Amino acid sequence: MYPDHTPHPPVRRAVEVHHPTPLPPAVAVSAPVVPVQSGTVPAVASIVLPDGRVITGYAINPAHPEPVAAKPAVSRAAVNVALGGVGFLAVCGGLILLTSFIAALTAFITQLITLAAVIFGGWIAVQIFSASGHRDGGTTVNIRKAVIKRNKFYS
Repeated sequence: MYPDHTPHPPVRRAVEVHHPTPLPPAVAVSAPVVPVQSGTVPAVASIVLPDGRVITGYAINPAHPEPVAAKPAVSRAAVNVALGGVGFLAVCGGLILLTSFIAALTAFITQLITLAAVIFGGWIAVQIFSASGHRDGGTTVNIRKAVIKRNKFYS
């Protein structure tokens, strides 16, 4: 038995070889174009070939590549980092001014309190020391040596 399970040997067939037939070179002939009204572009264009055949199809405009946007000289990330640094410096300067303002305000309030204490203390001192030297209109009490003998008061 043979590998294809037939009792007879396989039949060999003749191999046919096909060679491609070269085409004659195309002759460059300008085909007349059907006249079109100026200012309007038809949706479909027709061309009449020299042998009389008419080819109809859509007019294809050549594709123009999109203009490439010029890359900036500096990347956006670098610009953002620089702007962040400027903003940080501005905030730090503002904080320094704020702390200086708070310190100056605290010193001013401390001086006002000290001035009020000095003025009020001086007024109190004047009131105390001036009362002892004042004798007009007051009651004078003379205390003498009193002697008490056997529950009796002697003046």
